[in-house]
Amino acid sequence: PYNIVGARKLVRLKALNERVKLAVTADSPDTVAGYAESFAGGPGTLTVLVECDTGGSRCGVQAPAQALALARQVAMSQGLRFGGLMTYPPMGGLERSERWLEDAVALLDAAGLSAETVSSGNTPDIWNTRSGVVTEVRPGTYIYNDRFQVQNGAAGWDDCALTVLTTVVSRPTATRVVIDAGSKALSSDNPGLEGFGVIMGGVATIKSLSEEHGVIELGAPSDTPRVGDRLRIVPNHACVVSNLFDVVNFVRDDAVVETVAVAARGRSD
Repeated sequence: PYNIVGARKLVRLKALNERVKLAVTADSPDTVAGYAESFAGGPGTLTVLVECDTGGSRCGVQAPAQALALARQVAMSQGLRFGGLMTYPPMGGLERSERWLEDAVALLDAAGLSAETVSSGNTPDIWNTRSGVVTEVRPGTYIYNDRFQVQNGAAGWDDCALTVLTTVVSRPTATRVVIDAGSKALSSDNPGLEGFGVIMGGVATIKSLSEEHGVIELGAPSDTPRVGDRLRIVPNHACVVSNLFDVVNFVRDDAVVETVAVAARGRSD
């Protein structure tokens, strides 16, 4: 879902395209020209989807007519194949997004360009996708779920599979608990939520973070948790937290049954 730009990345893309089936996106003539320069005259073709801004205000062409123009450029470029459309719709804005895509597909059909794939997302709205124009839905966070998904009614606490196991390292006041998970473990991502995660079950919120510590403010004095107690924290955003760790420990009944490396952490070159 990225515009892949730069000679080094395009060399890697070409090598990967020879090994596996994949598709990339583009939202500008410059990106398409870069793909075409790398793939013209070589073995195989690269499938390109036009990325569309259907209200999410991220990347993407701004109007269906622009999608058609870029699709034509892809189709006319040696080494490239037009594969369809891709978007990341705004949360709660599926109806508007799907109308946008329907208009774009109609323009493509009239021009003789088939959008075999119309790819959309996201996890909070996965169960609300109804348009017949969408052929592929890309929910990502659903595999773990997180506090944001619970907040938006897409999951319950029992559906949250990813937690950060942390230890209480200080109890300086009757209502303040300090844990050894800060921004380096929970991330500072705060998508419109108060705090930076909650104790499993939603019983208390991590109010503030430093790099190494998280601070929990209890509503009233309590005997627990005490120094040395271990807590499971449901993060605000599971995707970002996954990228902070080298391994994931799979747990059943409080026993680790498997440890798996996080192989695709998205490190930049």
